[in-house]
Amino acid sequence: MKVAIFEKAGSMIVEERDKPTIQATDDAIIKIVRACVCGSDLWSYSHGDAREHNSINSGHEALGIVEEVGPDITTVKPGDFVIVPFTHGCGECDACRSGFDGTCDNHPAPTNWGGGFQAEYLRFHYANWALVKVPGQPSDYSEGMLKSLLTLADVMPTGYHAARVANVQAGDKVVVIGDGAVGQCAVIAAKMRGASQIIMMSRHEDRQQMSLSSGATAVVAERGEEGIQKVREILNGGADVALECVGTEAALEQALGVLHNGGRIGAVGVPHYGDRKIGSTFAQNITIGGGSASVTTYDKQFLLKEVLDGNINPGKVFTHTYDLAEVNQAYQDMADRKAIKSMLVVAE
Repeated sequence: MKVAIFEKAGSMIVEERDKPTIQATDDAIIKIVRACVCGSDLWSYSHGDAREHNSINSGHEALGIVEEVGPDITTVKPGDFVIVPFTHGCGECDACRSGFDGTCDNHPAPTNWGGGFQAEYLRFHYANWALVKVPGQPSDYSEGMLKSLLTLADVMPTGYHAARVANVQAGDKVVVIGDGAVGQCAVIAAKMRGASQIIMMSRHEDRQQMSLSSGATAVVAERGEEGIQKVREILNGGADVALECVGTEAALEQALGVLHNGGRIGAVGVPHYGDRKIGSTFAQNITIGGGSASVTTYDKQFLLKEVLDGNINPGKVFTHTYDLAEVNQAYQDMADRKAIKSMLVVAE
């Protein structure tokens, strides 16, 4: 089969590898139909990020068809069309039952996180609960709907997770930091939960316009202290909630700066900074939540229905489409900020 390989920083290649096989009783083999590039994949692509050369891709979002299942799988069968999430929750532990399958107790990191999804086939481990069945087959859906379904493997649940852990409530004033796909989905999530004002912090006009079309009420392009003051002017004070969707220390500082005392942060950007002492937030009474998104929980409970009913359209974050053979260009265009999110067409 064809699979994307991280050759080195700035170079993704496609190689032939053996097709995966069932190795455990709760495995599933998935024929990938659509995959994509995540903003978190760009850390390795752009900087090396201590990633081993010539290693399997870090892609972790897909739509596919179940081809084969292990004997313990009871929830899906060969031929089913499924959302393939980046997480592998068990659905039975205390964390999963509390709606935090992104950090499953029975499948601790890194076993709860997937990789290698930018390929023609995938072995999905711990498959019995985590896969999300979609009615019908891919051919039943428009390309636009397939894009929205693909966001349900990661970025839409991750944007929603930011809003959930920050407890966005009706009437809240919300600031979103990070204008990539997760930040765009966080705008959708904040609107779903009833925020009265949503400010997107973005320097890029295409991303500004997308966020405004999804429910943002204002855009702030400035950064640092200037950006903080601009937000406070618009809100006539600090924000109730900041959704941090980047993963840098500068983004976290921005989030802390825009809040009024007693505000709440939902942090879902994968952290790429040293430890920050929680005592530094003590004087502000700030509540900080965040972590890996509850993909399966949110999809099964409401996000899949919201997409199928046409109530939300997160698929708009896919601004560019590529074949698997063009995977390096898909990465490069995101790194150059030409694409908000790149979709890979793997099979029809």
